[in-house]
Amino acid sequence: MSISCSSLIAAAALALPVAAIALPAATQAPLAPKVMVITMFAPEAAPWRAAEDFTTEIAVPGLSPQYPKVSCTAAGLCLMTTDMGLANAASSVGALVQSGRFDLRNTYLLIAGIGGVDPDDGTLGSAHWARYAIDGGLLHMIDPRQQPAGWSSNLLMLGAKAPGEKSAWKTGTELFQLDEALLQKAYALSANVPLEDSDAAKAYRLQYPQAAGHGAPKVSICDTLTSDTYWHGTRIAQAMQAYVSLTTDGRGNYCTTQMEDNASLTALKRGADAGLLQFGRIALLRTASNFDREAPGQDVGTSLSTKSGGFLPSTHNAYRVGHALAADILQHWDAWSSGVPKD
Repeated sequence: MSISCSSLIAAAALALPVAAIALPAATQAPLAPKVMVITMFAPEAAPWRAAEDFTTEIAVPGLSPQYPKVSCTAAGLCLMTTDMGLANAASSVGALVQSGRFDLRNTYLLIAGIGGVDPDDGTLGSAHWARYAIDGGLLHMIDPRQQPAGWSSNLLMLGAKAPGEKSAWKTGTELFQLDEALLQKAYALSANVPLEDSDAAKAYRLQYPQAAGHGAPKVSICDTLTSDTYWHGTRIAQAMQAYVSLTTDGRGNYCTTQMEDNASLTALKRGADAGLLQFGRIALLRTASNFDREAPGQDVGTSLSTKSGGFLPSTHNAYRVGHALAADILQHWDAWSSGVPKD
């Protein structure tokens, strides 16, 4: 899934400073960005900071102590970082939405981060716009050594009595669908963006026989699966895919895995319900830093801890692909301000 090891957490201190700083008081008129980019940790934010001219920083109470400010450009692009995991994402995005320091009613919100990928659907460095975000943590789980005979896995839907059984238990955050018009527009704008690759990634992906897994990275549309638990391996991946299919009534196919998106979307949905933003203006992008399972014949533990060469290309490609959408919105705001352009 999305990275969560200590060496990458240490890299979070490497965020670059903005060129100039202004800290508007809470009593000043709220800023109305055209685009708000939401990243989860510093390496995801770094390519945006390196390429964009951020001239203003706004402190927002309730953001992560590690990322306490939102950076903005004069052109109307803002960037925030939530910190990793469900709790940080929900808390930070909720604080942003409720802060009163931003008017998000017409803002497009772009969640852009990295994560794991199913080799049936993508490869290291590939970029995937999500139609559905599914929470893969809201489950019953038993130790597989005690799994009843006849069960297909040790994972089942909350309230169900066996895998594959649907349940009426609901939290309201299990499943989000992103706006189809914005999804298709984002894909159309970015489908031909050149993607970065690495020699290490090129060599590592050849272990995977799937066409998507061993092919060059590209942009696609599929779904994303959220969980605080950084799981890995073919068997749990197959169980998670079955859960996604069950949750979406057969419509969903997860290709990326990460640790924040259902939490961020929950906070944004509550903001939308309060009239503070438009849920139909949210786009969700994940790029692949690692595979979510081992290659044939590979030890699962080795696969989990390996350096596959996908990390830097994935962070750079999240910017390249996300920027294709953000730049079009900024450059053609007259067309975007009233909704997703049809042409």
